[in-house]
Amino acid sequence: MFLQTGTGLNGCMNLFVNDIPIRILKPGQEPPAGHINFEIDAAAEALTKAKLFHHVWLKNLSIEDFNQVLDLITTKVPTNLFSVYVSVADYGALKQALRNKYKIVKAAGGLVRKKDKVLMIYRMKKWDLPKGKKESGERYRQTAVREVEEECNMTVKIGKRICTTWHTYTMNKNSMLKKTRWFVMDVVDDSRSKPSLEEDIEELRWMTQKEVYHALENSYKSIRFVFEEYYRKTEKVS
Repeated sequence: MFLQTGTGLNGCMNLFVNDIPIRILKPGQEPPAGHINFEIDAAAEALTKAKLFHHVWLKNLSIEDFNQVLDLITTKVPTNLFSVYVSVADYGALKQALRNKYKIVKAAGGLVRKKDKVLMIYRMKKWDLPKGKKESGERYRQTAVREVEEECNMTVKIGKRICTTWHTYTMNKNSMLKKTRWFVMDVVDDSRSKPSLEEDIEELRWMTQKEVYHALENSYKSIRFVFEEYYRKTEKVS
């Protein structure tokens, strides 16, 4: 029902650059069967924009290779690129390189449930989930609850963590990398719920799974990934 990219991989880094999913695999991990169209061995052939096509697995990347891929996707977005899996020799070194390349912003958000429906917000002409930046001294769980309550004017009870997403953006000519931890929540009281106009939220809507599916056609790949992980874990438990 949702995007196939990234499902079933524990611990890999879920990065989104220009809304393109990039899965940075841990040593020994491979993309799930049937999830890729092309494999490229960076140790044996050059990386070009033309080779970034459909669902691609880039193997044996160096840090320099990975930076090249990021630059290609950031400055010249390949229109036919749907997702990228990345394998590197040193996973830790790659994560450190990302931290050196970008300014890290920490955030948290929530997927709020009300019986068989979930909450989506309409912001900046896209369907989204409530989220926001972590304040000094806050725990991620506290941030997630505060942001939902501030943006939607409702009280919630927080549950388990769903996943973590990373996405890049530019602010005041600075390259930013936002780390967002996502949690499942249950509504406690939404009798006075209303969208926070100060946060550019135009509408709050409780949606069935079918309605979510249609809303995700006008959303972000990172939000689609959160739902994908939520439903995958929910089905696994039930």
